[in-house]
This record gives sequence, structure tokens and C-alpha cells, in this order.
Amino acid sequence: MLLSLLVIGIEAAGSLGNPFFRSRRAQPINNNNSRNGNYQQGNKSKGNYELVNDRIHFKEVLLIGPDGESYGVVPLKVALQKSMDMQLDLYCVSPQAHPPVCKILNYGKYKFEKEKKEKEAKKNQKKTVIKEVRFTATTDKHDLETKAKSAIKFLQDGMKVKVSVFIKGRMMQRMDIVKEALDTFLDLVKDYATPDKLPELVGKDYTVMLSPKKNIITNNGGKKQDAQNEE
Repeated sequence: MLLSLLVIGIEAAGSLGNPFFRSRRAQPINNNNSRNGNYQQGNKSKGNYELVNDRIHFKEVLLIGPDGESYGVVPLKVALQKSMDMQLDLYCVSPQAHPPVCKILNYGKYKFEKEKKEKEAKKNQKKTVIKEVRFTATTDKHDLETKAKSAIKFLQDGMKVKVSVFIKGRMMQRMDIVKEALDTFLDLVKDYATPDKLPELVGKDYTVMLSPKKNIITNNGGKKQDAQNEE
């Protein structure tokens, strides 16, 4: 009895090392399973796993033709065959719907046009540029006016301006002087800017963010330019 169990154990251990007994791992799907040769395998982990042709595994789908015509709810095999007859691809545009919605189209062309539109939208997206003007509570009037002129130029170019009053040493105990300096500066640019919110103390800076008034933007409003600070 003991000998029989030992023999069975040896045979079982040997089968584990035999390729015939190993479980077969799923083979990767061919990246070129688009009928037009343009289909790229999606990266499932990054959320862009596309359901195209043989990747679709629903029993039934609501089928839409290449020109938007509806074929109603049909078995998946029928939808795939119809797309093959048209030498196009079957693409699941709405897998969460009940039933899932699939459309017959040229997937390579669809993917190209989609990426082109996304790039164009990103290119045309306006960039918010923030400039900074800094001074202290003891900055003299002439220097303050010079910095205000720089801020006005930034505002006319459609940029935001961060105004910071740097608080030195014991000046932290004289916030009235700090606030007065900021108020003086804001008065110089009041015709060109609107504060986003009330000034606030951030570390050793008393700051406020200014946005340009719409009627004063004269130059390259909204276009990205090199960042620089006015010290």
C-alpha cells in the first residue's frame, strides 16, 4: 500500500514538469486584426482597450451602418459578417449600453481622424500665463509706478499678474504699511485689472492675483510667452 502511494506521488510530480500537463496560457491577440491592417492593440491597463472586430464578445449588439443607418439588434456573428461583406471593421462605440452599440466603419481612418482632432484641440487651447511683480512695503513711489507699467503691459497681453509684497523682518508687525503699499499699487492698475479674490498672506508674501479686464487686451492675448518676474 505504501509503495503504491509512493509511485502515484512520483507520477504526479513528473506530470507537473511535463509540458503536456501544463495549462496553456492565452495567446495574445494579433495586433493586425483590423481588416484594413490599421488596428493597433489597445493597452487595457491604461483604459484605451478598444473593442474592434474579434475583440467584441457580446452575444447581441445594436448595429449601426457606416452611413448612420440602423440594422436593429442582431447577433454578433451577423454584425461581424455584415462588416466583413463591406470590407470594413466592426467597432463598439458604446459597450456600456443595453444592448451594446456597434458601428461599421473603417477603424484605421476613424482612429486617425480622432487623434487629429484631439491634437488640433490641444493646439488651439489657450494657455494661461502668469507673470509676477514683486516689491516691498518700503519701495519708493517711482519704482512702484515703473512696476505698475510693467504689470499693465502684461495685462494688455492677456496675462494674469501675481502681485506680491515681500515682508521684511519686523515689517510683519506693521501689516498696515504692507496693505497700504499693495493698495497703492492696485490703485495704479485698477483700470486694467480685476482681483480674482482678496489679498492673502502666504509665507512672507502678501499677494493678490489680478486678471485683465476684457476691454484692455490689445496684443497677443492668451498666447504663451516666456515667463519672467519683475523684481
